[in-house]
Amino acid sequence: MKKIKIITMIVLIILITMVSFFGVYTQVQNRMENQVKEYALDMDLDGARYVRLSVNKESTDVIKDANGNEVETEEEMTDEQLAENGYTKESVPNNSEDVLTLENYEKSKQIIGERLESQGVGEYEISVDSETGDILVQIPENQNTDNFVSNMNTVGKFEMIDADTKDVLMDNQDIKLVNVMYGSNSSTSSGTTVYLNIEFNKEGSKKLAEISKTYVESTDTTSEDTNTTADNTTNTENTATDNTTTEENTTDNTNTTETDTTEDSTEKTTKEITLKIDDQEIMTTSFDEPIENGKLQLSMGSATTDTKTLQDNIRQTSAMASVLDSGNLPIQYDITSNEYILSDVTNTHIAYLAIAVGMILFIGFIILIVRYKVNGLLSAIAFIGLISLYLLVIRYTNVSVSIQGIVGIIVTIVLNYIFINKLLSSIKKSEDSKKLENVKEGIKESYKAFFIKLIPICISVIVFCFINWTTISSFGMVMFWGIVLIALYNYLITATMLKVKAEK
Repeated sequence: MKKIKIITMIVLIILITMVSFFGVYTQVQNRMENQVKEYALDMDLDGARYVRLSVNKESTDVIKDANGNEVETEEEMTDEQLAENGYTKESVPNNSEDVLTLENYEKSKQIIGERLESQGVGEYEISVDSETGDILVQIPENQNTDNFVSNMNTVGKFEMIDADTKDVLMDNQDIKLVNVMYGSNSSTSSGTTVYLNIEFNKEGSKKLAEISKTYVESTDTTSEDTNTTADNTTNTENTATDNTTTEENTTDNTNTTETDTTEDSTEKTTKEITLKIDDQEIMTTSFDEPIENGKLQLSMGSATTDTKTLQDNIRQTSAMASVLDSGNLPIQYDITSNEYILSDVTNTHIAYLAIAVGMILFIGFIILIVRYKVNGLLSAIAFIGLISLYLLVIRYTNVSVSIQGIVGIIVTIVLNYIFINKLLSSIKKSEDSKKLENVKEGIKESYKAFFIKLIPICISVIVFCFINWTTISSFGMVMFWGIVLIALYNYLITATMLKVKAEK
């Protein structure tokens, strides 16, 4: 019975080791794919996308009237047309000299960082050239990187304007926060709709309430006299139902005299607003009812039941929300460089390191077996299982593994070796290490002595986990899971194998 228990544990350790180091492969279409999750690697191991944003140095032609007011035209006007209308054309820099300051460079850097964080980019590096204003951004390479890059240099200028007069009614200063909401109408099967939720500040809420009362669809009723002469003529009767006009043609074949009739007609007039981001029109609409809560919810795309379409809508809306919520860039930038650069640490370097650690561990296992005989052999086998389980835990807890994280793995292995050696030494010092009670006492004393000394390290590791710097947090998270496994795994597996071996 004792042998069966030990053999069962050894088989379990072998299975965990096989899964951790070799994976589990299943056939997907015409290829075999490993179903075990890959490591989440930090930029210093996996490479990164380097994006350079340079200050825009171009100019834009602006047409102004005799009073110096900017004039919007749908078509480009010739010099003769400009002269006829009394207009002048000026070349205005996209970035005036007074905005090209160190303060605005730093503010732009801060805003780009806020946008990356709001879109879920936990790891990034940003630097700014104080002389030229160029900003260099370094972010991880993944399936969402292109979306992040495309929104980096978006100015984020928000405007709500009168659709007719083009007067600006609201802008970025009125916004408090912007986020994404989505929901579905249970009474229909149209699917889920994604909304851009714009919440305005106190002053903006007042403006929105007034605008929503003004820019509504209204109905005007007018009366007009109509002279009708019917002599083998056709009369048209207009009826309006649900904003739809239906024509009915009726023919009167009798002779009639000229009569005066008065008809009431309804005409719908609408005052509309236009929403713009970076001078690009997003939508033109009016309000059905006054908005008193200071929140404007805009549906982005139509309702859908398709998962991929819904995810695309959420991703695009989230990008827009992050741009508006972070505020507009004080300087207009161009993306002048966008390239992926591999890490200096290659797979070959990691393989060499793994081989070196494996050889040192092998020597350490030999020492354990020579000093502690069967107990040393069982502990060495359990040690291999701990390393295998440890690597799986790191993958499935989404720990970002950096160079410092690899150091944390090595430190954990060293700590476990020290603990195992102390555990076996305590058991060996017992009067009779073959007695179960003495083995239990040795395990108890080892845990007490080892983890009391480990308290300062545990406190430091927990602090590292909450530091918003990936290289440090990676080390902290790797060490955290390592210490947890040293405590739990050795109690459940290593100590159990040693106690089973000591049973009569």
